[in-house]
Amino acid sequence: MSRLAILPGSVVNGQQATLGVMGGGQLGRMFVHAAQAMGYFTVVLDPDVTSPAGRVSHDHIQTEYLDEQGLAQLMQRCAAITTEFENVPAPALMTLGAARPVAPSAEAVGIAQDRVKEKAHFVRCGVPCAPYAVIETAAQLVAVPDDLLPGILKTARLGYDGKGQVRVTTCAELVAGWDELKNVTCVLEKMLPLKAECSVIVARGWDGVGVNLPVQLNLHREGILAVTEAFEGNMPPALAEQAVAAAQAIAEELHYVGVLCVEFFVLQEGSPAAQALGNLIVNEMAPRPHNSGHYSLDACDLSQFDLQVRTLAGLPLVQPRQHSPAIMLNLLGDLWRDNQPPPWNQVLALPGAHLHLYGKLKANKGRKMGHLTLTGATVAEVRATALAAAKILGIEAF
Repeated sequence: MSRLAILPGSVVNGQQATLGVMGGGQLGRMFVHAAQAMGYFTVVLDPDVTSPAGRVSHDHIQTEYLDEQGLAQLMQRCAAITTEFENVPAPALMTLGAARPVAPSAEAVGIAQDRVKEKAHFVRCGVPCAPYAVIETAAQLVAVPDDLLPGILKTARLGYDGKGQVRVTTCAELVAGWDELKNVTCVLEKMLPLKAECSVIVARGWDGVGVNLPVQLNLHREGILAVTEAFEGNMPPALAEQAVAAAQAIAEELHYVGVLCVEFFVLQEGSPAAQALGNLIVNEMAPRPHNSGHYSLDACDLSQFDLQVRTLAGLPLVQPRQHSPAIMLNLLGDLWRDNQPPPWNQVLALPGAHLHLYGKLKANKGRKMGHLTLTGATVAEVRATALAAAKILGIEAF
């Protein structure tokens, strides 16, 4: 489907071209910055008066996501609307989509919100994922095949950053784990021998044209992204090409419009799992920009947020080019010790250090407060600087 472009600085429905975003977190904040840099007005709908995106947007509609008056205001003020996190209620996006271009669509977001639907989508696309079983009833629980254990039991909905997950090794632990997760619909995934984790960010326009950022190599700690490495040679070329092709297939099958991140596991070479499934399996997708793509703000000529603006507004998509090797460190609230900020003066004395803080007022343990991207002329230089930054901040080496 093709749509007329919403040009920056144009007048749409009698007002300056305005883009809306559902959700007011850091991803919305960076979308707002990208849209404003191109000349768009912006409106954020989020219930939190202190939301990072709401504080920098031209307008902030402070209502719940299903509030009819709030949605009506957003439709009235905006020429097109996007979302910054996948747990925005899909019915709200459906309401908005009846009157305005919405990207990604309610259907795509609804699939990403539900692991059962998400797994089925991966199967339709022919992209391998870990063996799994859906558990909705006690009968399905006791019928789980033994060869799925040990595994990870995940809630079908509302799980992120390691939340809503329990590792189980025996049938007894599986029963206890389902109880711990309040007996909601879950997916049990077989644990496989992992060598690495990676992700691919693709952007697809209304006209079906797609582009992608380079493959990102990721390190998670306690279920939260800790480090992303983005440079040529971070993964074997054949695996990187396979990951890009799989992510594009997942977007194509959805007729997706917007920015989509697909996360993958790289299996241990020669393991039985790798022999059965291949060396690369899909983990999950996020219908939005992603933490692992933040390095693109400083290391690419088009960031993931520039791509989000372009896809939403119907502007041309060109393949982003990475001009510098990059390593990104996630900055969690744990780094704010005794309510004092980390020693940014020491960090910013490092060459190629780019600090991004999200404007959050309270630093809680595990909360994403910002990120630090290190860029440089060579991979060796960037790695040395990133390790120096990690040491200053008290982040475990990688």
